Amino acid sequence: MSVLDRLGQKLLFTFDPETAHGMSIAALRCGLPVGARTVRDARLKVTVCGIEFPNPLGMAAGYDKNAEVPDALLGLGFGFAEVGTITPLPQTGNPKPRIFRLTSDEAVINRLGFNNEGHEAAERRLAARKGRAGIVGVNIGANKDSADRIGDYERGVARFAEHATYLTVNISSPNTPGLRNMQAREQLDELLSRVMAARARASAQPPVFLKIAPDLVEAELEDIAAEVTEKQIDGVIVSNTTISRPPLRSGDVARETGGLSGKPLFVRSTIVLAKMRKLLGPERAIIGVGGVDSADAALEKIRAGADLVQLYTSMIYAGPALPGRILAGMAGFAVQERLGSLRELRDAGLDRWAAKPL
Repeated sequence: MSVLDRLGQKLLFTFDPETAHGMSIAALRCGLPVGARTVRDARLKVTVCGIEFPNPLGMAAGYDKNAEVPDALLGLGFGFAEVGTITPLPQTGNPKPRIFRLTSDEAVINRLGFNNEGHEAAERRLAARKGRAGIVGVNIGANKDSADRIGDYERGVARFAEHATYLTVNISSPNTPGLRNMQAREQLDELLSRVMAARARASAQPPVFLKIAPDLVEAELEDIAAEVTEKQIDGVIVSNTTISRPPLRSGDVARETGGLSGKPLFVRSTIVLAKMRKLLGPERAIIGVGGVDSADAALEKIRAGADLVQLYTSMIYAGPALPGRILAGMAGFAVQERLGSLRELRDAGLDRWAAKPL
């Protein structure tokens, strides 16, 4: 980290995590902070679902919940930004405090509960950027008290299809009671059928991704892969936060309930990624998320089967220059290994990661 980044982090860490998050959004709206020099290298380009990404590194959903700063995030060097999770109606989420830093582990526990301003506010902002360059995905969810959660996803597709480069169906947050039950095969069958029908009726047909949890067993992964294949879902995002607790050094805060993200999630999420790649085959798109904090970590996700990678938590600890540093490292690796494209690296470690136990 630069001296400026360290000073900025020190300032933000004097505030509680949720206040600091709001301050970072406000700073991006004002044109700050400044990231590292933008890395443009043809070897980093990747085409996924017919979309040409300038590089494979994206900002994961959860940071820009209300689609306030997608273009500012792209300005930090990200090849794409995913906004949301957005629900049809505004909701406040779970009681505060609900975000906890595990500084010694470079991790975070959150139990936010899809706090967001709802479809109308996000659509207004996304419509205002019509015509601008840049890949922006929209992550859609269901309201906590909805009488028809699948209907909420249909409404999300209808509302954002024309504004999104791709859509993500998020049924894997641990912080909305019962949401992860939608990953079970019978519910997933109905959900994906209705989502794809909604896309067919929409004014545009962006790719649809399904975001899954890392806390799944082999049989559940097999069921999800079967439904994704049968319903012709364009891709899978692996993974959301985990409710498990690997060995952590952060004391009492590690016992807070909620989803754990950051460095401790890397191994589990990468194993699930590789197993899903094995189940889906080589053609279906996969975005790898969880513990990406360096060029080496991003490259390892690609070796395990990812076409694209995302991060979020690591920027809390490494600052806004992190995307540029990761991309510079990835480009340098491509030069060193004489790769024409990073795509050549995909699946190089697939068998090794897929063989690991969950």
